[in-house]
Parts: sequence; C-alpha cells; structure tokens
Amino acid sequence: MVDIRDVAKHAGVSVSTVSNVLNGRIDQMRKETLKRIEESIKVLKYHPNKLAQQLKTGHVKMLGILVPSIMNPNFAALVNNIESIAKEKYGYQVLLANTSRQDKQEKLFLNDLLSFGVKGVIVVSSSIEKKHFINAINKGMVMVNYDGLTSEEAHNNKKILIDSISMDNFQAGKLAADFLLQQGCKNIVFATIKGNITSRNNKILGFLDSLKSAGLSTNNRIIEGTAQFAYGDSELAEIGKLLANEIIKNNKALPDGIVAINDMLAIGIISELTRLGVKIPQDISVIGIDNMFLDTLFSPSLTSIASPLSDMATLMVDRLIAMLNGDKIEPREFLFKPYLVKRESVRY
Repeated sequence: MVDIRDVAKHAGVSVSTVSNVLNGRIDQMRKETLKRIEESIKVLKYHPNKLAQQLKTGHVKMLGILVPSIMNPNFAALVNNIESIAKEKYGYQVLLANTSRQDKQEKLFLNDLLSFGVKGVIVVSSSIEKKHFINAINKGMVMVNYDGLTSEEAHNNKKILIDSISMDNFQAGKLAADFLLQQGCKNIVFATIKGNITSRNNKILGFLDSLKSAGLSTNNRIIEGTAQFAYGDSELAEIGKLLANEIIKNNKALPDGIVAINDMLAIGIISELTRLGVKIPQDISVIGIDNMFLDTLFSPSLTSIASPLSDMATLMVDRLIAMLNGDKIEPREFLFKPYLVKRESVRY
C-alpha cells in the first residue's frame, strides 16, 4: 500500500512538505514543487488514510452542515459558500444533511458525524438549546449556529453556548417595509408561512415596527400559508401561489404592497397574481428577503433584501476551524446588516 513516504520519495521532497499539501498549506510553496507532488499522488494513486488522520488529530478534515432543506435556495446558496471556503481555504470537505427541522433526523446525523470523527458542525436555522445538541457539545463537538436564536440570549444577558451568526432579521423586515412606504405604499401586508421560527418572527417584528413608526395600524397585516410538510422549505413557491389567491379573495381593497418572508414565496405570489390579471408593480409592489440568483431570471425582476452571505459563511468557517485547531474562543453573537437590492417588482 502506498503511503505518504512513497509520495515524498517519488516527488523528491520531504514528508512534511507532502503533509502540507494534503492539509491545504500551500500558500508559500513553489508552483514547481506543488506540481511534482500532485503528479506523484496521481501516478502512485495515493489516497490519504482518513483513519490515521483521525487517530493523529482526533478528527477528520470534514465539516458537517445541518440544513432544514436544500430545496430552499437560500440554504443551498449558504452551503455552496461554506463548501467553497472550507475546501479552498482549509482543505476541508463538507457532509450535508437535510433534517426537515425534525429532532430525530438532527440527532441521528450528529451521532453519525461523531462516529466518523467529524467534530465541527454548522447548524442552520435550528435552536441550539435542544438536548441532542447539548449532548453533542458535551462529547467534544464544536458547533456554530446560523440563523437560529440570535438576539434573545444577548438581550437577557444570558451566556450563549456557541457562536450564533445571522443576518439581522428584524432590520430586514423593517428595511423591506420602509422601502415600500417610501415608494408611496400604504396598505402593505407581510406574507409568510405558519411556524414558530425565530428568524421569521424577527422579520415580522421589524415589519410591524416600520408600520408603527409611520403611524399606521398593525392590525390584520400578516397573512400566513400552511405547509403540508414540516415548515414548508420545499413548498415555498406553491404556498406563495395559494397566498396570492387568498389576497385576491379575502380583501375588498387589495394591498398595494407585499413583503414576503423570502424570495421563493415572493416569486410564487408574483406568478399567481400575474396569472390572475394583477399588474406587478403597477397594482401591487412586491419585495422579498434573500436576494437569490433567481430574482433576475423572470419579469418583473424581484426587489429583495440581501444579506452578506459570503461574509457570514467565511466567519462561520474561520471560527469553526480555529476552534477545531484548539483556539480558545469565547462564543459570540454576530448580526450582519441587510441591504436593499432594487429591481422591477416595486413601483418608483
């Protein structure tokens, strides 16, 4: 069996130099040296021994990511950013689990990761206070929480267990409503999906705060769709279509502006309203929250509230790897500022 010493001998370099390549430490390496090592690995058909790596370091160079559903394009974009940064910057691979926000699935994946020697995990849009997360932390797992509990702990002066990283969802909801009001909309509503998720709740609170600041009533401003499965991550566009029909049927006076909890819901709403003869944005302005790549692929293109997704992904990976390498880092809460991306779905 070929081992690292064979690769070093074939390439004419030291074992430590080959080890640096395998661990992604190539910043100061000469291109000619790197090329010889890569060619030797290919010729000798060398595969790093993951078990030996685990025995040496206590973990393998892999990160786990728990997402509710990769069908949600925002989560897919997040995973893509995390994977790129982990691979290119640190030489880590990524293992992904779709949990459907089910405790059982989260627990099973955590147990599998621990058994494989994966000690670093990013938990997306789930409460870290759950027992199975606490147990995994007590067993030595290092975690970062994305878009989970983000402000409650800090406001209550409660010490948080792990890093919490998110867009400021309160400000996202407020920014969306503020923009519609600035464009002359008065009768605006917030379209969402039923489900008690902190990020959703904070967006709604920000939306309502904007109305209060403008001296407008907050009554009957929230319209909710019901998902068939879990929290609706794979049904967003279809739920948006259903909500569009409810808006048409149940409102004597149509709203002149809609804030959608996310872009996929907004796309479903626009699609169905257009089919029903409502002109966007002449009759109703629509704004989403996410800023997906899909937003420019249909007409009218979607105005949206964006988050600095790449910056958030970089921070998560950087801090997770640092902790895996033994750095003593005090858990912190990071809230990133959202920003407005103007397109065609809001009238000016």
